[in-house]
Amino acid sequence: MSRTAKGNAERGQALVEFSLAILVFLVMLVGIFDIGRGIYTYNGVAEAAREIARITSTHVGSPVGTSTETLDRIAVQRNLTPNLASPAITCVDLYGAAGTCLSGNYVQVVVTAAYRPISFLGLPPLTLSSSSSVQIP
Repeated sequence: MSRTAKGNAERGQALVEFSLAILVFLVMLVGIFDIGRGIYTYNGVAEAAREIARITSTHVGSPVGTSTETLDRIAVQRNLTPNLASPAITCVDLYGAAGTCLSGNYVQVVVTAAYRPISFLGLPPLTLSSSSSVQIP
């Protein structure tokens, strides 16, 4: 083989190796970003449950969860967390049974959000859920 033909063959080999390596690297990189999005969404769901329970425990409406402060907090959390569903807000007693919203009982909030991974296109949407309970003062 002549000198120039050998150089062209080596450049072609490097191009093929690079194209195979960059595909693996890009899939890994997009997967890492996707996992980060999932963690961000889950943290947002958990924070929403805590915030809504905290506000609702101090501003219990009739029916529960209809006070202006609670509705404002739900609106804020919907802006912060993508695909946040309407929270389930109930009053429970010390043992977790449904009760009335009296002092000493608890406000329990369950929040869910749908998360669709981008990098793993075949996966169905995942439902992320979090709950929080705060005692009514």
